[in-house]
Amino acid sequence: MSYVDRIARLRIVLDDTEPAVWRTVEVPLTISLKGLHEVIQAAMPFEDCHLFAFRVGELRYAVPDTNWSGRETRSATSAKLGAVLEGGVRQFAYTYDFGDGWQHTITVEEVRPADPAVEYPRLLEGERRAPPEDVGGTFGFDEFLEILSKPRHRERKSLLEWCGGTFEPEMLDRATIEARMEKLARRRTLGKAGFAKSRLPPQ
Repeated sequence: MSYVDRIARLRIVLDDTEPAVWRTVEVPLTISLKGLHEVIQAAMPFEDCHLFAFRVGELRYAVPDTNWSGRETRSATSAKLGAVLEGGVRQFAYTYDFGDGWQHTITVEEVRPADPAVEYPRLLEGERRAPPEDVGGTFGFDEFLEILSKPRHRERKSLLEWCGGTFEPEMLDRATIEARMEKLARRRTLGKAGFAKSRLPPQ
């Protein structure tokens, strides 16, 4: 099966958030799982400062690390999304930050030919802002939101300062996300152009 010029539409849901934090993105099947990690980081957005892993059935994919990797861990850098989805896989898991333990459920909504006029990856839609880094996992995020909802809470000011001065849980910062996605898409386009050039016969 050829993955070239085909894309997958993925729905990414941050587990145990209510209302749910979610994104829908389109990515090329030729992307590596390490590349998909970068897409998810851009889409939420997170800051890509912690380890990550994908779980597809019984298989675990990550960037090998002596503290976390075992024999069952495969390289997320070399594994292509198209190969991972072979055999009818339609849902798999992604965990970011093993301390906070942000687990996401990724559902494959569609696989289809790419639009030659579109640069991938790209964001289609989503809802709600992702948690700030190092907030303490799901329970910490719930407590964080609870404090921010109380204008007179004694910790509210310090928490706002800690997370950059403002936090609107309902706001999807589409401009920031799309700028980060465009950066990834441009890097992919330049990489494809460089590869194509390298295949040309010497002049």
